[in-house]
Amino acid sequence: MKFQLYSRADFDRLRATAADQLTDLERAARFLYLQKTGFGGMGRTFGIDFARPRWSLSKLEPMLEAVHERLEDVLIECLDFGTCIERYDSRPGTLFYCDPPYWGHTDDYGKDIFSAADFERLRGLLGGLQGRFILSINDRPEVRALFAGFEMEEVTLNYQVSGKVTPARELIISGP
Repeated sequence: MKFQLYSRADFDRLRATAADQLTDLERAARFLYLQKTGFGGMGRTFGIDFARPRWSLSKLEPMLEAVHERLEDVLIECLDFGTCIERYDSRPGTLFYCDPPYWGHTDDYGKDIFSAADFERLRGLLGGLQGRFILSINDRPEVRALFAGFEMEEVTLNYQVSGKVTPARELIISGP
């Protein structure tokens, strides 16, 4: 990747490459390349602002090195959230950070990957934790109703896609 250039053909080739055919490092590099060179950071459509690039491919290798050093002694699991919570909620000191898809935007990450039933299941699991959790999500009445009873902090921030800034509110929900 050190001498990789921006290319729609490479973007399309990497996007079409099955992640399960790559090593962990190749998958990480592929993910970062697609995210950083994809329109809106979603990795679906090639889109680089050549007039004002916010990211350079030359930063990829040092970024991966820094991530590797930071996570060297960390166990990373790729599990359903329910399986992960059940497996690791073994003591009061455990902290889970949950970042589900935004309410009302679950298909942004793929069709039928996360559903309303999954939000209900997540809420149920979080309500019975031995440990604690922090959950970040968009601020919607449905979210406030579902997670009522937990601590909620409203956070104001700006979303930015293609140079357009939109003010938004998110919730940081924590408990128990």
